[in-house]
Amino acid sequence: MSETKEMTLEEISGHNSKKDLYLVIHEKVYDATSFIDEHPGGEEVLLDVGGQDATEAFEDVGHSDEARSILDGLKAADLKRKPGEPEVSQQAPTTSTSSVSQPSSSANDAGMGVMFYALVLLGGGLAFGAYKYLQAKSASEGGK
Repeated sequence: MSETKEMTLEEISGHNSKKDLYLVIHEKVYDATSFIDEHPGGEEVLLDVGGQDATEAFEDVGHSDEARSILDGLKAADLKRKPGEPEVSQQAPTTSTSSVSQPSSSANDAGMGVMFYALVLLGGGLAFGAYKYLQAKSASEGGK
């Protein structure tokens, strides 16, 4: 099985339903059928780009390294472009550094927001615990 399977855009275009979903990302064909229910962005996002080249949509979101590793497990074939078929700009990986830096900074901002929320909850829990401790200590001293 050293030979890599190849599929054309024409072959892939028929795989655009929830029960049979193929996507092209960076000239590789992925069978996302088994992942559609697990996709954090919802099934509609995948169905919108099903059966076609989804490279731009994938890169615009700024997917994590984990998402990229999940793709490796879904690879079905390499894309074989026919003469005259439009090619996706190969600048996506280069552009992704600059465009991903913007979403990743907003992702970092979101991460900081979650971190702040967690710290507020932790602080509130500690304050509540201290209040209960002092209340119990006060009650035991008052009883002596």
